[in-house]
Amino acid sequence: MKYYLVGYMYSGKSTFGRRMAAEKGLEFLDLDRAFEQRYHYTVPRFFETFGEEAFRRLETQMLHSTADLDNIVIACGGGTPCHSGNMDFILAHGTAIYLQMPVEALVARALRSRNPRPKLHGLPEEDMRARIAEGLKEREPIYLKAPIVIDGTNPQF
Repeated sequence: MKYYLVGYMYSGKSTFGRRMAAEKGLEFLDLDRAFEQRYHYTVPRFFETFGEEAFRRLETQMLHSTADLDNIVIACGGGTPCHSGNMDFILAHGTAIYLQMPVEALVARALRSRNPRPKLHGLPEEDMRARIAEGLKEREPIYLKAPIVIDGTNPQF
C-alpha cells in the first residue's frame, strides 16, 4: 500500500501525511525533506542557487526512487506531480490523494509560515494571493487526476 499526497504548497500534505501514516501503521516520507537531506540544501536555497529546472530534475529522480517502496505515505512537493509526467508515475505506482484547499486558506497559511516558499518569498499579500490563485488554477487539473480528493481545511481519511 502506497499513498502519494498531492496539492498546492501550504495545503498540509506533510502534516496530514504524518498523521495518516501513524494511524494506518505506515511509514512516512516527505519528498522535500528527503531532498534536503540528500543534497544538503533547503529547497528555497537550492532554487536560489541552481534554479527551478535543476530542482525539478532532481525532484523527479527522488520521486522515481519511491517506485519500490511499500506500506508508506509520501508527501510530494506542490509542483512534483506537475512536471516531467510525474502525475502519471504517481498514478501508476500508488494511490494519489489530493488535499484540496481554497486560495484564501492557502494565503492565510502562507502568511503565517516561518518557511517562505521560493515563488512567494517577499511578495506583498495581494501579489501572493494572485500568484497562488494563478498557480492553483494551472495545477489543479493535474491534482484532480487523483482518485481521492480530500478537503484540506478539515482533512479526514
